[in-house]
Amino acid sequence: MSNTILVWFRQDLRLRDNPALHAAASKGTVLPVYILDDVHAGDAAMGAASRWWLHHSLQSLDKSLGGKLQVFAGDPLQLIPRLMAESGADAIHWNRCYEPWQIKRDGELKQRLKEDGAEVFSHNGLLIWEPWTNLKKDETPYKVFTPFYRNGLSLGVDNSQLCDMPAELHLADCKQSPDKIDALELLPSIPWYEGFTEHFTPGESGAEQKLDKFLCDGIADYKQGRDYPAMEKVSRLSPHLHFGEISPQRVWQQAHEAGMHSSVETQAEHFQRELAWREFSYSLLYHFPTLTEDNMNSRFDSFPWMEDAALLNIWQKGETGYPLVDAGMRELWTTGYMHNRVRMVVGSFLVKNLMQHWQQGAKWFWDCLLDADLANNTCSWQWVAGCGADAAPYFRIFNPLTQSEKFEAAAYIKRYVPELAKLPDKLVHNPSNAPQQELEAAGIRLGKDYPEPVVDLKESRERALAAYKTLN
Repeated sequence: MSNTILVWFRQDLRLRDNPALHAAASKGTVLPVYILDDVHAGDAAMGAASRWWLHHSLQSLDKSLGGKLQVFAGDPLQLIPRLMAESGADAIHWNRCYEPWQIKRDGELKQRLKEDGAEVFSHNGLLIWEPWTNLKKDETPYKVFTPFYRNGLSLGVDNSQLCDMPAELHLADCKQSPDKIDALELLPSIPWYEGFTEHFTPGESGAEQKLDKFLCDGIADYKQGRDYPAMEKVSRLSPHLHFGEISPQRVWQQAHEAGMHSSVETQAEHFQRELAWREFSYSLLYHFPTLTEDNMNSRFDSFPWMEDAALLNIWQKGETGYPLVDAGMRELWTTGYMHNRVRMVVGSFLVKNLMQHWQQGAKWFWDCLLDADLANNTCSWQWVAGCGADAAPYFRIFNPLTQSEKFEAAAYIKRYVPELAKLPDKLVHNPSNAPQQELEAAGIRLGKDYPEPVVDLKESRERALAAYKTLN
């Protein structure tokens, strides 16, 4: 094969089920390229935890490509035309991205390349239902999840892209140095991420192993077990899906097959609903591209948020005096992940009990989460604040004490808030209400060894409900 075709890797860092790569591999020699684009990203530039993941994911992809992945940092509008000219490539393939800044950039690049006489091909390698396919009958987007999900099921899941890596993959030579990925300087200067490797293995093989483990150990009790933070019943596939190390179609299909094989179809269907929530978030961001800044429900534009840097810092550090909240925030800091049930609790506590703007929470998660995804992060925070899509009842306030007890979070709390480890399980949910002798026996002095509650739940709840009543 004499002709060279550039494949631009983005959120598709895999060889299997990669439509752009497969299409290019069948036509010529592939020039695989990744570009770290902080030029166009603006406020959506990857946070520190995501950059850690990207570093290792690129290493994994490069290894799969025999060291021939070419990596750059800069402006794709300048780099890609130059790379195509230097390599003699007359065609480029990529899998579509859906964040507003990427859509704008890709459109400009596509026009420029076509004007230069190059062929440009884009594919779907990230979603089950692209945003312009799952619409209401009047061609408008869904704002409520359930009808979105039902319509998606009626559309079906296209499994045509499910295939192994290309049988023949001819790759262009790479003259970059072996430390090319290190040169991107993706790893934060402070090694706070050391605990990440205990829980995650970035890369395509890591994604497949994580899926296999979930299908073996988690899916049979997923619907109930997913709410219990101390249990290992969630998939933890979100960062792998965000970086495209595994396709959602493969996850959907293998979950379906596992459900049928083990006669747990209801459990598998509930997991598939969670995959569909990811799709719903992408659809919302695509059709309402200002969601990162604007409330979807404009009534919240007048909500009386409080700006309090001290309260925000207490929440970020996991020192609120509410063990479930603190455990969640510390899990986030030490592992780059937070259990979904706990995400809802800590989010509700920030925006409703502490009255801090949901964007403050979104920014912190964006920097700390390995699965930081613009669509999911934004829509989830708007949902928990009450101003997003399908946020009914919008005034719901999660009580961290009752949530902790209901979902048996004692072991989870003791894991991430070790200063409470010697308290009996029944008291660890609310140490401020524990008998003094029990606190002394556990070596805890409230206000010194563990903080007293930063706010009163009843008073802060009433304050939040009063604020909701002010909305027009």
